[in-house]
Amino acid sequence: MINNILIVGGAGYIGGFLTDYLASHKFNVTVYDNLLFENRFLKNCSFIHGDIRDQEKLSQIVNDYDCVVWLAGLVGDGACAVNQKLTKVLNVDTVKWLVDNYKGKIIFPSTCSVYGINNDLIEENATPNPLSLYAATKLEAERYVLDNTENSLVFRLGTLFGLGDRHSRMRLDLVANILSMRAAKGETLTIFGGEQWRPLLHVRDVSTAILHGIKNNISGLYNLSYKNYKICDLGKMISDFIPNCSIEYTDMKFEDLRNYRVKNDKFTATGWRPTYSLKDGIDQIYSLIKENRIKDTSDLVYSNAAFIRRLNEF
Repeated sequence: MINNILIVGGAGYIGGFLTDYLASHKFNVTVYDNLLFENRFLKNCSFIHGDIRDQEKLSQIVNDYDCVVWLAGLVGDGACAVNQKLTKVLNVDTVKWLVDNYKGKIIFPSTCSVYGINNDLIEENATPNPLSLYAATKLEAERYVLDNTENSLVFRLGTLFGLGDRHSRMRLDLVANILSMRAAKGETLTIFGGEQWRPLLHVRDVSTAILHGIKNNISGLYNLSYKNYKICDLGKMISDFIPNCSIEYTDMKFEDLRNYRVKNDKFTATGWRPTYSLKDGIDQIYSLIKENRIKDTSDLVYSNAAFIRRLNEF
């Protein structure tokens, strides 16, 4: 029986909504976070300020919880490329420590980026083809979790979009959010190539899937997405939803070579369905921008790579 849940990295983009969502379903939630991107944490739940490299601190508390949701680490190709040694410590070594020292259920979000380039419609047994340190470290960590635990749940997440909650940090460096933000500001959307496929997933549906996994005691490896989109079709959808939006297509290749589509069938077979659509996410970003709820969209805090590069300069 799972009652007490520790969300490691719970102050971030996924963790904000997840904390509230699990608490609303009567779980006792504690957030463990070093507040790298935040100045404060005011949610009405237990909070422990700590770094995931602080093994002494974690060892004193981690086995007090029935389940650990491990959201911590560096996310994204750009952020992980800034300091490769640190990336391996945060994304691999800390996860291995958790597996070796924790006895309860682990829920670990990985990434569909492990597939890299693949022209097939991909199931979980497809051969990974990581093109970046981010994808490679996530793949190494997820394999360690699955190979050394009996009751763990690993999700390979599609590219996230939308608004989590109204308090935690937004990410404006994700493709659907970037394009929606620019359209809401009246900027022309520039689509490079556009034939690349991406599986997309609303950030809140990470939480609906985690809750479903907990309630149904699901373990194993699962792709998790809403739908697969070509980048050019994503731009067209945004222009359909946001008034006076114009798109400019260019044959210039984008530096991100990833191209993959994934199947969700394995996890939807357990009874889960995505709750939030792409239109929901576009509308959320549009409202944020039009209501001037984000004072400065160019602030580096909204971009993982830009923020980590700035930290690395000091």
